[in-house]
Amino acid sequence: MRDRPGKTPIWKAIADALRSDLSEGRYRPGDKMPTEAALAQRFGVNRHTVRHGISALVNDGLLRTRRGAGVFVAAVPTDYPIGRRVRFHENLLAAGRMPEKRGLDIEERGATQGEAEALDLAPGDLVCVYHSLSLGDGQPIAVSESLFPVARLPGIGPALVKTGSVTDALTAVGVADYTRASTRLTAVRASATQALHLQVREGDPLLRSNGVNIDVQGRPVEYGRTWFAGDRITLTLEV
Repeated sequence: MRDRPGKTPIWKAIADALRSDLSEGRYRPGDKMPTEAALAQRFGVNRHTVRHGISALVNDGLLRTRRGAGVFVAAVPTDYPIGRRVRFHENLLAAGRMPEKRGLDIEERGATQGEAEALDLAPGDLVCVYHSLSLGDGQPIAVSESLFPVARLPGIGPALVKTGSVTDALTAVGVADYTRASTRLTAVRASATQALHLQVREGDPLLRSNGVNIDVQGRPVEYGRTWFAGDRITLTLEV
């Protein structure tokens, strides 16, 4: 189809139709859009015209493209405070997102040199490792690995299985409160497994947070490593 003189260009009409779909909630942030071929069939045009309409929405920040993956609805990054009290559920609720955490795996093993130093243990001391996936409004935003000293926190593994929450599990084993003692932020690339969980491409940018939480006596109770999807989270530092 060719644009007719004095009429709305076809590509602009397609962009307006897709913009209306977005405003009406037909597609949610993070959703993959239909393929160019599907949209071309829907609007009765060629793929080049569809591509022109999509480009207009990409320029407006409403859509984003991933090479080899397709076109996605741009997700508005969620502010995620990093301070003395880091609580996943509280942070997401405060940002107007519905939090969800899914446990992926729990194991016990000996601590490495670096893990032992973070948790004030001896290398080889037993740690409980909890792997989880964090979501906001059903969209994956982070994968995490939390390590707990088993001798210091007996029963932490079963508590994590039962509650699915780090805060609730720590409360169950006698840690009434905990605060962040240190945080280190690094930009990294997504591994194949991280990309699978976060629904991004391998090699996409992630933000990695390494942190140590301590109880009211100053004893380390958790050493956490979290990989955030770089385009879905804005980490903010609280002082």
